[in-house]
Amino acid sequence: MTTGTIELKASDFKSGINPDWCPGCGDFGVLNSLQRACAELGLQPHQILTVSGIGCSSNLPGYINSYGMHTLHGRSLAFASGAKLSNHDLTVIATGGDGDGYGIGGNHLTHTARRNVDITYIVMNNQVYGLTTGQISPTSRLDMKTKSTPFGNVESPINPITSAIMSGATYVARAFSGDIRHTTAIIKGAIEHKGFSLVDIFSPCVTFNLDNSNDFFKERVTKLEDQNHDIGDWKAACEKAIEWGSTINIGLFYQDPDSKSLGAREPVLNDGPLSSRTLGITEDQTKKLLGRMM
Repeated sequence: MTTGTIELKASDFKSGINPDWCPGCGDFGVLNSLQRACAELGLQPHQILTVSGIGCSSNLPGYINSYGMHTLHGRSLAFASGAKLSNHDLTVIATGGDGDGYGIGGNHLTHTARRNVDITYIVMNNQVYGLTTGQISPTSRLDMKTKSTPFGNVESPINPITSAIMSGATYVARAFSGDIRHTTAIIKGAIEHKGFSLVDIFSPCVTFNLDNSNDFFKERVTKLEDQNHDIGDWKAACEKAIEWGSTINIGLFYQDPDSKSLGAREPVLNDGPLSSRTLGITEDQTKKLLGRMM
């Protein structure tokens, strides 16, 4: 608990807008877990910025009591990086779906990970494009039949866990939205970590993906915490991440204990983030510049 702050409950992080997700959508569990994580960490709404792209999952900033930005498709990490580097005191959390994050936003994921920007990226992975009514996504399984692949998907799915680890992410985890307690713990660890954190969360789409349902995951997910997994071994982490069958691993795959974020390494920021510095121009110049921009 941060000294001098009011202790909040998860319900205090609910916004005045009710989610419009389909009944039974896994995103409800992710939102619940994030709200619980913020409360348990003793955060205050004004200390948090949630940033999203486009998609069903990307509506999340409107449903949580914090600062929020609903940005462009696949571009949430670019906005989130700028915000964090400008104001180190903000807890910056990017959210979105697998299409937004691993498809059009895949390039941003690679470079945000290698830069190790101190933000948490929560991806609600339902293995389908839900907002556009059910086309294959980058994580859809081979042979999956959708309206865009009526004869079956012929593209191999990407593995976001191994991709993030090999790109340089320093906290890489996976959760299942049907297990609120475990998902909350994973998100808490990601927020506390100093560096780039990817939390890939299985968040079943009950409308357009009946293959990867809640029951599908309940029968298969196995927690790494119960397997004596070494989170400091990136090779072992990748091996655990590629297991997919009767057993699908969830939990913390990899964490670099010596992580040093971009904000801590960048010499330009040695004097502190831009938000805490005085402007290098006069008040009159500031007014003229703002006037031109308004």
